[in-house]
Amino acid sequence: MEIAICGKPSSGKSSFFKAATMIDVPISSRPFTTIKPNVGVCYVTVPCPCQELKVKCSPKNSQCINGTRLVPVKLWDIAGLIPGAHEGKGLGNKFLSDIIQADMLIHIVDASGKTDAEGNATDNYDPAEDVGFLENEIVMWFASIIKKNLEKIRDKQKACDALTGLGIRPEHVEKAINKVGLDPNALAKELRFLSKPILIAANKMDLPCSEENLKRMKEKFPETIIVPCSAEAEITLRMASKADFIDYIPGKKSFEIKKELSEQQKKGLETIRKLVLERFGSTGVQDCLNKAVFDFMDYIAVYPVENESKLCDKKGNVLPDVILLPRGSTALDMAYKVHSDIGDKFIGAIDAKTKRRVSADYVLENGDILSIQSRK
Repeated sequence: MEIAICGKPSSGKSSFFKAATMIDVPISSRPFTTIKPNVGVCYVTVPCPCQELKVKCSPKNSQCINGTRLVPVKLWDIAGLIPGAHEGKGLGNKFLSDIIQADMLIHIVDASGKTDAEGNATDNYDPAEDVGFLENEIVMWFASIIKKNLEKIRDKQKACDALTGLGIRPEHVEKAINKVGLDPNALAKELRFLSKPILIAANKMDLPCSEENLKRMKEKFPETIIVPCSAEAEITLRMASKADFIDYIPGKKSFEIKKELSEQQKKGLETIRKLVLERFGSTGVQDCLNKAVFDFMDYIAVYPVENESKLCDKKGNVLPDVILLPRGSTALDMAYKVHSDIGDKFIGAIDAKTKRRVSADYVLENGDILSIQSRK
């Protein structure tokens, strides 16, 4: 599971990356601040079963904060994209090669209208113009590759060989060809839709004109999921939480002040509360990540344990691990995700909630807790 943050220069990509990972990266209004991709770990959030089952969990590969489990996901912040990127303009070739590893794209759009199509400072730019151009650049890039390899594309196996270099899975190639045929443009569009789904993060929602621009974007693209967000607000809240000034869980609509603050600190936090949290329900950063993984990619969270009665591993750690798997995955898929040897020796599993034995083809549900049984 790898997510790439993308968009035109100066839209707030690096700010979003920092807000999601708390990794310090260069942040500037100067276009093309990011050239080499920044890579880090962000977290998606799910309800931890510890609350429902009234146990104290001891996570190893994640965190649990007051019943909210934070599950790690790899995040890329890649170079800015400008119109004409598929022809090599700007850092276009680098951008397009960098998105190959991504399963999902979060397109950061400057909702304030303060940057033009190439990321330069301006006023009254319509951010709705940015929503479609990134998709078009990827589609045109895909189409150019397809046209160069058209003879190979006519054979499905050769098509897979030609297109997997773009990070497109064989099942996506077959599904796309079966649906739209071999027309390069139609095939490229379908492949983009299947292999590189895009969520729009309308950033800088704390600035004037952003709410009006957001409304216009949603009217122009009614079928596109557009999430209002403020990466700068999330950075401020997470840094205040890290310094133990406030209690704050990413994605929540409120925070609690824990320590005496200066008047300037109070004013800053209350501004975020009023302009962002009360208007939009959160800063939007966590919402984008969660929607990317659970809505777009349609993944679920499941919990492997060794002892189904005590919900623990062999060291006594309760609910120690959480795994993200595509919806429709089976108990056997979960076993292989834990370890290939466990998958090879799989003989069954126990549902820790019902204590019922399940087979290899049992279809997992979100929040399942299974004890995998394998041959010695």
